[in-house]
Amino acid sequence: MGLLAYLKTQFVLQLLLGFVFVVSGLIINFIQLLTCVLWPFNKQLYRRINTRLSYSLWSQLVMLLEWWSGTECTLYTDQATVEKFGTEHVIIILNHNYEIDFLCGWTMCERYGVLGSSKVLAKHELLKVPLIGWTWYFLEIVFCKRKWEEDRDTVFRCLDRLKDYPEFMWFLLYCEGTRFTEKKHQISMEVAESKGLPKLKYHLLPRTKGFTTTLKCLKGTVSAVYDVTLNFKDHQVPTLLGIINGKKYMADMRIRRFPVDEIPEDEKECANWLHKLYQEKDALQEHYHKEGTFPGPTITPPRRLWTLLNFLFWATLLLSPLINFACGVVVSGSPLLILGFSLFLIIASIAIRRLIGVTEIKKTGSSYGDEGAKKQN
Repeated sequence: MGLLAYLKTQFVLQLLLGFVFVVSGLIINFIQLLTCVLWPFNKQLYRRINTRLSYSLWSQLVMLLEWWSGTECTLYTDQATVEKFGTEHVIIILNHNYEIDFLCGWTMCERYGVLGSSKVLAKHELLKVPLIGWTWYFLEIVFCKRKWEEDRDTVFRCLDRLKDYPEFMWFLLYCEGTRFTEKKHQISMEVAESKGLPKLKYHLLPRTKGFTTTLKCLKGTVSAVYDVTLNFKDHQVPTLLGIINGKKYMADMRIRRFPVDEIPEDEKECANWLHKLYQEKDALQEHYHKEGTFPGPTITPPRRLWTLLNFLFWATLLLSPLINFACGVVVSGSPLLILGFSLFLIIASIAIRRLIGVTEIKKTGSSYGDEGAKKQN
């Protein structure tokens, strides 16, 4: 292990990274709160400001992926599709198998200039998560409780409000509804069998209501659906902790573009289209497991300096006073100050670890398949 790789695994450095992210996030959230006064007078100005504030926070996570761990993302798609990236409103369909699948999606958003304006249909519980949920609230993310009777009006209202969004947005949907696990897959395939649908090997049965509703509400705004199928070289199982430890992963993403005009408008036919799409995604994953690659030409978009420069700005702003304060505490020799600062570090490390826990597969609980949970669509 080289010196740089060794340093990336050290807790103190990782704690400093976390400190910069958390404190800058709280500052950004406070500024976002202040921008709310703009909404009644100039909604579009409010949105443009919050797009850039959100970018300043999320790009720090992208920096960890691209510059800290050196993870590489290769796109399997054609040049004509790539030329559309960042020039249109779209819906993104991404498989939900890995802890860092959202980061791989974000790095593509960043490289094509839509990270700050990216959207997602998120579970309501995330609204309560500091930094993540708070930033998404100001960014007009659509939150749902996964109970259609309760979500219907909220989802329609929030999606309708996005029709005049001034920045090109990529709206991410995890149509499977929850992250893939073997237990959930078994339950899902029992549902598929009961409905006479072909079984999937690498995906859960898609829940069609979220997709058909989003497409219906945003039709006339979004011009295409991008289907993204993600996998990793050499059967890697990436984690956010691995990224923080500087581990490099090799991500491959098969991207297909479907113009909205080619997708059926009828809800039932649209749902059938989505099921067929997941059968094709499953075939792509089968090809990848056999061949180690997806079919088609490859493109590797270059990473940009903006994520690194943004992080260095926040690090310079926040770490200098922290280090000066820490040195002052040590020099003072005061047991009370040293104890207080130690408690601060312990609380900070716990808080950062809990934020990381939001992404971990074993900790992402779900009612998927439970009796009384909402039925699959």
